[in-house]
Amino acid sequence: MQKNWLSKIPHPVVMLFLIMVAVAASTYFIPAGEYQRQLIEGRFRVIPGTFKIISSTPTSFMDIFRALPLGFTAASEIIFVVLAGGIMFGVLQKTNMIENIVGNLVRKMGQNKKYLIVVLMTFVFGLAGVAIGYENNIALVPIAAVLSLAIGGDLMLAAGISVGAITVGFGLSPINPYTVGIGHKIAGLPMFSGVLLRSVLSFTALSIMAYYNLRYFKKIEKNKDASLTKDVDSSGLTLSKPIQNYFLTKQDYFVLTIFLAGMTMMLYGIFVFHWYLNDISAIFILIAIFSGLAGRLKPFELSETILKYVGISAPGAFMVGFAAAIKILMEQAHISDTISHALVVMLSDLPVYSASIFMSISQSAINFLIPSGSGQALATLPIMIPLGDVIGLTRQSTILAFQIGDGVTNLINPTLGGLIAMLSMCRVSLDKWLRYIFPVAIAILLISWLFLTFSVYTNWGPA
Repeated sequence: MQKNWLSKIPHPVVMLFLIMVAVAASTYFIPAGEYQRQLIEGRFRVIPGTFKIISSTPTSFMDIFRALPLGFTAASEIIFVVLAGGIMFGVLQKTNMIENIVGNLVRKMGQNKKYLIVVLMTFVFGLAGVAIGYENNIALVPIAAVLSLAIGGDLMLAAGISVGAITVGFGLSPINPYTVGIGHKIAGLPMFSGVLLRSVLSFTALSIMAYYNLRYFKKIEKNKDASLTKDVDSSGLTLSKPIQNYFLTKQDYFVLTIFLAGMTMMLYGIFVFHWYLNDISAIFILIAIFSGLAGRLKPFELSETILKYVGISAPGAFMVGFAAAIKILMEQAHISDTISHALVVMLSDLPVYSASIFMSISQSAINFLIPSGSGQALATLPIMIPLGDVIGLTRQSTILAFQIGDGVTNLINPTLGGLIAMLSMCRVSLDKWLRYIFPVAIAILLISWLFLTFSVYTNWGPA
């Protein structure tokens, strides 16, 4: 039954439009409401106990379609970083640097170690999610596509290795500044305390992701028709010559140096100067230009490569804007705070163990309405933390419940622009992705709830 249900997931454009219609319809029976917010250190934070019902502003027929251009405007930074990441990868691929590095890696490790490569790269991309961030890793995703195809996998395996691992690593990272960091600041706990339990949870979740990727790889090796992306065009991502013919040239090292220097500059800017998406896009474009020069691409050749990969990246960029339109509808109708308040009221009457799980579930639901981790933390934790104090949850457990609810559902969140963007880098549509990742998300969620129950049982503190 699960297989039949998953196989009936509609095309992502249809899915997102149906969600928009459902949100618009809900504005006619969910009353508008809002919490008061205060500006603290440049961010608006919800003030607990200030929720009130306000005049309803239900969505009109035309509002549904006005939300589309407004969504594209709101998500313009993410849209362009998708295009810039596609351009950079296209130019790097045109210089043959990525193909030669992947081919050389597979040649040195040998095809007999392809299973090890799948597991190892899942953890490598997971670590990137833990330590670097989410959208910051967009540029690394296509490398997984080339690598997966080189060892006999498909583009869905590439998405599992990269997008799945990055999402799990980032969502359950013990040092995630957008969820754990903000949560600890609001709760008054030592920054990134409780790192041991969160690290074990993150490692366990990545192990599940690696196992599932390996299981899928073995499945499509036995039966190519079992591939979820067998009908997806992989041109430009496959190796063009036998493995034994791959070696790195001086030009490859030169282009690789430019790429690594650019990524180092990007990370330095993110952690020191708090750069964000526009700055990341600028770095991607700079890497593309200098790599094109180092690869001795002629101006016409470079221009054609840029336009080609803009076209390849465009569907993913479009889906990001489409997803953002849902958030626009929620904000215009002022129903997000109403839903959050209703979940809090339900939570307050539950026993402590049930309350911790339901708190996680409620954060999962809110994550579809507020896909930003930091935005969700600022909107809900000022309410959830005092509530947790009242019902007997430690503040560390409350933040863990929030982190699990936000982080795990990122794997299946159609309104999360970063997820849509990275999937587009692997040329994997959202409907195919959901068929692949849904069992993983359920397994990781159940394991995470065991960790959450353990934290409640041990009265987990800030250590």
